[in-house]
Amino acid sequence: MQKKRIYILLVLLFLLTFPSVLYVILTTGKHNFIHLNYIGERSLAPNGKDTIYHSIPPFEFINQDGKKITDKDYEGKIYVADYFFTTCQSICPKMATELQRVQDKFEYTKGLVQILSHTVNPENDSVPVLKAYSEMVHANTSMWNFVTGDKKQLYDIARKGYLVNAMEGDGGKDDFIHSELFVLVDKEKHIRGIYDGKNIKAVNDLLDDIKVLMAEYAIKENAKTKGIE
Repeated sequence: MQKKRIYILLVLLFLLTFPSVLYVILTTGKHNFIHLNYIGERSLAPNGKDTIYHSIPPFEFINQDGKKITDKDYEGKIYVADYFFTTCQSICPKMATELQRVQDKFEYTKGLVQILSHTVNPENDSVPVLKAYSEMVHANTSMWNFVTGDKKQLYDIARKGYLVNAMEGDGGKDDFIHSELFVLVDKEKHIRGIYDGKNIKAVNDLLDDIKVLMAEYAIKENAKTKGIE
């Protein structure tokens, strides 16, 4: 009976101290991960105090199942965005392999972590083509969407939203984006990291940063629960 009480006390102690221990681990040592950087331009709010960070603008596309996908589907989610096309034989297969790693690592989050792959060739990548491609790369489409839509919107959000291409373009017939970058977006639609999707080490950093972002939100929720936000 005495051993059982000690065991229960130890479990309670662990549950109470774990968030604090996690905070110390994440804010000390080789990396200071507790607050990932915000990427993109920032401005001062009208109150003169708060910072307004670059954020992903509203969007509306169609996924591999013919379903409308909008920015609202990603509210409260952490997601990785990328650009590809189904007939690409250079960098895209490697990028798909690396995104499979993201999928396998975070399937357990049951929708908290998502992947959003945008085609750069909507003329070819129709809904049935995207469906076949998603099956080919063994995508779990409950967390990984492949989207097509208006080329101008796809390209505008690539350049002005996800910041994956600095070259100017109009999204017209002769415009083409070919990017190897993965973009980490937080629950508030802010960019928190950009990574080389062909590079295993860079994707390892992405995997670590997703964990850090999840921990960051867990700590905030814990603080909110305790009323010390």
